[in-house]
Amino acid sequence: MPLFWRIFLLNAVVLIVATALLLGPVTVSTPVLLTEAAVLTVGLAAMLVANALLLRVGLAPLQRLTRAMTTTDLLRPGDRPAVGGRGEIAELITTYNTMLDRLEDERATSSARALSAQEAERRRVARELHDEVGQSLTAVLLQLKRAADHAPPGLGEELRQVQETTRASLEEIRRIARRLRPGVLDELGLASALKALANEYGGSGLSVQHSPAADLPELDQETELVIYRVAQEGLTNTARHAGARRAELALRRAPGGVELLVRDDGRGTGAAPEGAGIRGMRERALLVGARLTVDRAAGGGTEVRLTVPVPARFPAHALVPARETAHAPPP
Repeated sequence: MPLFWRIFLLNAVVLIVATALLLGPVTVSTPVLLTEAAVLTVGLAAMLVANALLLRVGLAPLQRLTRAMTTTDLLRPGDRPAVGGRGEIAELITTYNTMLDRLEDERATSSARALSAQEAERRRVARELHDEVGQSLTAVLLQLKRAADHAPPGLGEELRQVQETTRASLEEIRRIARRLRPGVLDELGLASALKALANEYGGSGLSVQHSPAADLPELDQETELVIYRVAQEGLTNTARHAGARRAELALRRAPGGVELLVRDDGRGTGAAPEGAGIRGMRERALLVGARLTVDRAAGGGTEVRLTVPVPARFPAHALVPARETAHAPPP
């Protein structure tokens, strides 16, 4: 029976009983006798309790739906309020769950478009840094070397210092280009790319332990890119914000897929709200139907865990950019 009719009929019963008592043999004396007051009090209490119980039972599914609405996050898909109640309430919860399915799919599709454009822009900038700026600085290095070889001793020493500064700038540009578009991922695969990533972030007070797995299932290019970017963002947060001395980067087989683990012994996230970096990792996890958790590690610090199903569940598979052949680094 619909909620409207249940509430209406209960209130109708209450009114009918009250009218019947007024029209019946039951009378109320003036002043009111103690027994009459007791009967009226018990009758009123019984009607209020019955009304409250019906409303509580009938509206409980709506309260659960309200709690679900306040806690729903499209970056944490999957949680749905249980369909309960009858009539309009069950239909309302079912409609809300259907709406969440549609919103999550649309969010994943729009995220795929945005991240596809971002990867394309990263690739373009990395190529320009590599092909134009890198080659220009290489030419400058050669000219400085020739000038230093033919210059007087004092001027030659200054030119060699400028040459070293230019060489350091060239190495920094190469490092930025590698972060924008990792050539080792394109050429040697995910395992080598994660090892290079651990080596890159290790040092300067942070020791990164890399634990590769030898029995990983075959992953497609898009899944490898998502795993690499999540590992990169996790190590970046560790190096910049965690104040950690040790970090662990591991990729291993998990039931039904693979699992990436980035753990550190830093100060942890605490009660701070999630920043753009973590939300970006969640956006990428949605692209392959992966589950991302960011928790406090057992011994302190932060633990980022990405569980990727194999084969990946792509909500917008064709929108993730394919990899291109990497250019060889300049001499």
